[in-house]
Amino acid sequence: MSICARRLGSGLLGHSTRNVGRSGVRQVFGGAESTGSGSSSTTSWKLLGAMAGSGFVGGLALAGQVAFAEEFVIHPPALPWSHNGLFKSYNHESLRRGFQVYSQVCAACHSMEKTYWRQLIGVTHSDIELKALAAEHMYVDGPDDEGKMFERPGKLVDELPFPYPNNKAARAANNGALPPDLSHIVFARDGKEDYIFHLLTGYTDAPAGVKVMDGMHYHPYFGGNQIGMAKALYEGVMEYEDGTPATVSQMAKDVTEFLVWSCDHHRDRRNRDLMRMLMMTGLGLLVVWYWNKQKWMPYFTKKSRFVDLPKRR
Repeated sequence: MSICARRLGSGLLGHSTRNVGRSGVRQVFGGAESTGSGSSSTTSWKLLGAMAGSGFVGGLALAGQVAFAEEFVIHPPALPWSHNGLFKSYNHESLRRGFQVYSQVCAACHSMEKTYWRQLIGVTHSDIELKALAAEHMYVDGPDDEGKMFERPGKLVDELPFPYPNNKAARAANNGALPPDLSHIVFARDGKEDYIFHLLTGYTDAPAGVKVMDGMHYHPYFGGNQIGMAKALYEGVMEYEDGTPATVSQMAKDVTEFLVWSCDHHRDRRNRDLMRMLMMTGLGLLVVWYWNKQKWMPYFTKKSRFVDLPKRR
């Protein structure tokens, strides 16, 4: 593709014109001569077609390379999540454990700036528990009466805390990589919760012949198979408050379900409203059927008979 483009470019940029009397202008494009405006236009269209063809061939080659690279990426298999389905709901015990995994493991690098403490009331904790958890973190507020910023304990109206002062500090602490915000991370990834679960549990050693760059980790489910995030979930990295064994798969399942909830807070309410709508629709159809039967049944069962009237004399 580069050789064709170089040749065509040298022809287009190196063209020359010279007068040939009244017959027109003779133009030379890459060694091809044409006389008159009609033939020069035809030559120009041919050159443009050649350039388009070379670009198409190059695009096919690039697509082939991308497809070749995608062959080494494993697509996450679908898992039977308990919250998927029209008549399913979140497991709030799992959501509470998932919040614990996030706060004790994931929150060291990742933020959830679109999730607020008040949204967790009745989902993972009570309002009293959340007030105490929010007060453990200091938030910059202000300005005060003197125009200065100050720090205060967190409130329910605050978002979940950001682990770094700013994005530059986050990049500096993670070898130049900015940890993504997890508020909507599930819906922002192909495969959704299946991908997040396998991303957390799918770390493995690189196969023979694969070179992993410094500061990177081999991961078969990640695009390019090299990820900057180290494995975060290990056996014994934490203990659940309710006594559930904190295995790697259990922690990954719980925090993934919590991240699904952070993307879709209103799933349970939508499913509940759907059930109410279906019940009201069924009741309405029953009422309409009964009314239709009472109103029109006499006409359906009515028997009509025509007789000849006596003739008048």
